[in-house]
Amino acid sequence: QSRRAIWDYIAELKGKKTILLTTHYLEEADVLSDRVGIIDEGKIVALGTPDELKKKISDTNTMIISAENLSAEAIDGLRTMDRYAEVDSASGNLRVWGKDLNFREIMDYLHSQGIVVRSAALEQPTLEDVFLQITGKELRE
Repeated sequence: QSRRAIWDYIAELKGKKTILLTTHYLEEADVLSDRVGIIDEGKIVALGTPDELKKKISDTNTMIISAENLSAEAIDGLRTMDRYAEVDSASGNLRVWGKDLNFREIMDYLHSQGIVVRSAALEQPTLEDVFLQITGKELRE
């Protein structure tokens, strides 16, 4: 409750005051901050808006697709469309990524291959992804 109250208070002050927030919770920084600085071993290694930092590490879009009847041929077909595709062994979901993903084109292709799509979602990079890529280290206390 107290964390939520602090979030609400910061939201009230946003645009009126400068607030310096230090946190290990990168989701919190993403939601509350206009600008984010990532510090690693005492040095600022990245600085910008949350969106700018996310775009720095990836101009690639990713789709996560839960589907039935996935075949190796269908996955290979996605790869010939200038896309990268793999099946996540843990979840069984199809992961498709590329610079200019066309949702409709991919759905139409999967349908033409007899694949039943249960769900599909776009996945955006997080500030944790930014931290990991820039520092090469897991988030630590």
